[in-house]
Amino acid sequence: MANHAAATLLIASLLVAVTLADARITLQVQGGSMKEGNAAMTFVKSVPALTCNKVHGFQAGDTCFDVAQGSGLTQDQFLSFNPNINCAKVFVGQWVCLDASSA
Repeated sequence: MANHAAATLLIASLLVAVTLADARITLQVQGGSMKEGNAAMTFVKSVPALTCNKVHGFQAGDTCFDVAQGSGLTQDQFLSFNPNINCAKVFVGQWVCLDASSA
């Protein structure tokens, strides 16, 4: 029973760590590349709150580029509407946003 509790605690801790890591990207630069020696810079990923107005379900053979182009979007617009998409791993039936507005 103690092993089960420890495993549960470990999984919960990992989920929290992944959530925090996804919300914040940290870049550390050490030595040589900056004039003042060692430094740490933090960049916060800023994703605006959007409301999706039009969706599309991926079909066999669809790519992010094809769907964006077919909807009259640039690749940058498509990716801004779908900030968490991994275009190398899209799947049939995956929903993507093709039009969004500020919430």
